[in-house]
Amino acid sequence: MKKKRSLVTGGAGFIGSNLLDELVKKGHFVTIIDNLSTGNKKNISHHKKNNVRFLKNDISKNNNLKKIIKGNQFIFHLAGLADIVPSIEKPEEYFKSNVEGTFRLLDACKDLKIKKFIYAASASCYGIPKKYPIKENCEIDTKYPYALTKYLGEELVMHFGKIYKMSNLSFRFFNVYGLRSRTSGAYGAVFGVFLAQKYAEKPLSIVGNGKQTRDFIHVKDLVSALIKASQKPNLKNKIFNIGSGQETSVNKIANMIGVKKIFIPKRPGEPDRSLADI
Repeated sequence: MKKKRSLVTGGAGFIGSNLLDELVKKGHFVTIIDNLSTGNKKNISHHKKNNVRFLKNDISKNNNLKKIIKGNQFIFHLAGLADIVPSIEKPEEYFKSNVEGTFRLLDACKDLKIKKFIYAASASCYGIPKKYPIKENCEIDTKYPYALTKYLGEELVMHFGKIYKMSNLSFRFFNVYGLRSRTSGAYGAVFGVFLAQKYAEKPLSIVGNGKQTRDFIHVKDLVSALIKASQKPNLKNKIFNIGSGQETSVNKIANMIGVKKIFIPKRPGEPDRSLADI
């Protein structure tokens, strides 16, 4: 029986490599495109070449994407630059990666017979909502270049779906944690930052008073949702939150990790709560 074929951009990263694991388990042959700016080949080294093809590539610069994509039925677009503070310092890099990269990928896919195009959007597009839990029709209020560029990517995904009759879906990720969480950099997701500080035997740096809450979702739950959605042919051109529907305080996470803590000033524009309506 012919194998299902999937392409995962950013497949050597935290979420991408977990998605890869599950796709391979389900019998997919997976092509990975990753420029390794934040991904790591160690995350995918346990896979055999007869199940996985790895291409070191930058989709924002590559003009040969159609040839790479052809023959794949499912596209999972997870590649992009994350983190808020670096996006303020380097907005052009974020625009090229998150907007231009998404455009090039969509443009290469639009004339091919793709069963499903799934985009990793961000819940940061909501800014500081007035009501909780946060619904998908909540007002968009992008506070930083990162949030703006991820939202612009989502707009492209929805536009291409409508104009070119593609079967596109966008998932707004809340706070994802789990195996292979990135621990490099000072401005990543709270789990990664805390773990990096613990490994370095440093106190955990808590922004503000730590009473702020976040909606944490385990990467395996997120991956399960992406794969299930990809298998529903009638589900297209929709936007979904992807979270747990529960909120947990940053202090609780810090106490679970269980080392010394320091408190640093709150960053402007950072919400006190995060809770997805799922």
